[in-house]
Amino acid sequence: KTLNIDVSRIEQRITSQTKAILAVDVFGHPAEWDELEQIARKHDLLLIEDSAEALGSEYKGCKAGTFGDAALYAFYPNKQMTTGEGGVVLTNGEQIAKLCRSLRNQGRGEGNEWLKHERLGYNYRLSDIHCALGLAQLERIDELLGRRALVAQAYNDRLKDVEGVSIPYVAPHIKIGWFVYVVRLADHYSRADRDRILQELKKIGIGCGNYFSPIHLQPFYREQFGYQLGDFPVTEHSSDRTIALPFFAGLSEAEVNHVVSALRQLL
Repeated sequence: KTLNIDVSRIEQRITSQTKAILAVDVFGHPAEWDELEQIARKHDLLLIEDSAEALGSEYKGCKAGTFGDAALYAFYPNKQMTTGEGGVVLTNGEQIAKLCRSLRNQGRGEGNEWLKHERLGYNYRLSDIHCALGLAQLERIDELLGRRALVAQAYNDRLKDVEGVSIPYVAPHIKIGWFVYVVRLADHYSRADRDRILQELKKIGIGCGNYFSPIHLQPFYREQFGYQLGDFPVTEHSSDRTIALPFFAGLSEAEVNHVVSALRQLL
């Protein structure tokens, strides 16, 4: 229902080479973090929370981004808040924090020696200008999240009884900080049907997307690891039928009505 990792199948995939569990809060819906933390502790694995899409979400009353050994938020312009580009890593582990500070600063150490590089690093420094934008957005975060929630509710109200479409599922113990609004077509629709609907929506000026494509079928992963169609059938089946509808804090009810009306006509 949530499209998150199936915790019941994790342990059977753990091998002697497994170092960590990386779980994603897909579309802003937190994964099952109680079970994930139990499995990680049992097998002495690091646990990483990819909460890039989940700023403002909560799992059993706890904020997304507070689980595991490290977590992250992303601040790309389409997120709940933005710094223009970039993101943050959150951790209570001092060694992880030091490593992240070094990696983002071209591998430099904690000292002041600018030309001393302790490891291979990158230029992931977030500039003061980006941070200033982020601080201004952070001051309005409750407003921004609230407006996005109203847009999501408007979509829910208009789509919940539409045959052939499933609205986003939210588990009872979850609060969503809405990032995107993604619907799923019923099983009898094919990928070609979904693509036709996307094309027709775009023809009339409605921005939408096939969000998102399976990672294992990206060219790099195919070439590097030999993944192929059929390796992750649930992922592929869901991806073939998802449609990301227009979604941002300023979307009006009239615009939501227009999108829903157009989608109904194409089903």
